[in-house]
Amino acid sequence: MFTGLIQQLGTVRRAEAKAMTRLTIECGFDPKDYQLGESIACDGCCLTVVEHAGNTFTVEASPETLRRTTLGSWKPGTQVNLEKAMRLGDRLGGHMVQGHVDDVAQVLEARADGGSWVLTVSLPKKLAPCFVEKGSVTVDGVSLTVNELRDDRFLLALIPETTQRTTLKSKGVGEKVNLEADLFGKYVARLHGLRQGLTEQQLKDAGF
Repeated sequence: MFTGLIQQLGTVRRAEAKAMTRLTIECGFDPKDYQLGESIACDGCCLTVVEHAGNTFTVEASPETLRRTTLGSWKPGTQVNLEKAMRLGDRLGGHMVQGHVDDVAQVLEARADGGSWVLTVSLPKKLAPCFVEKGSVTVDGVSLTVNELRDDRFLLALIPETTQRTTLKSKGVGEKVNLEADLFGKYVARLHGLRQGLTEQQLKDAGF
């Protein structure tokens, strides 16, 4: 489990496409502070450390992960947002993030608005029921608030602290980002969908 508060910016140093894609990332994490088998969210995708040496660690991504995230486009030099898994009892400064990317979306607009940086991001139709205005969303691993919600897109207003500590300020129009909808929103949407879809016959079959 994560909070969506980015701890480090990492740089991809090696990307090897084999049966499992291996990605080696350089960052400022203290190598004594994490170990093999530990989970690290890389641009919002929960990945397992399979090697680490000095200031680099290596993770593996399955074909399923590549299909559902932006990881397949990473190459040496790509900057990524990093967060280590939270410890039980840690302060939850963002919101509850699983590191399970739901879909890839596209940046539709990026502009300054006073002191903030506004991103407009496409909203995949299947995720729309999980979104509410002023609710939470994870974009490339960053916990953010949905500033404005429309049928096919949502707007984010990033404060300077966020633009300085994450990669989001560098995302231009047309670039892809990883989305994870709010955990509670997904459960509510699922429950609502089941209730809406129940028929009288299904209730009878279940013994009601």
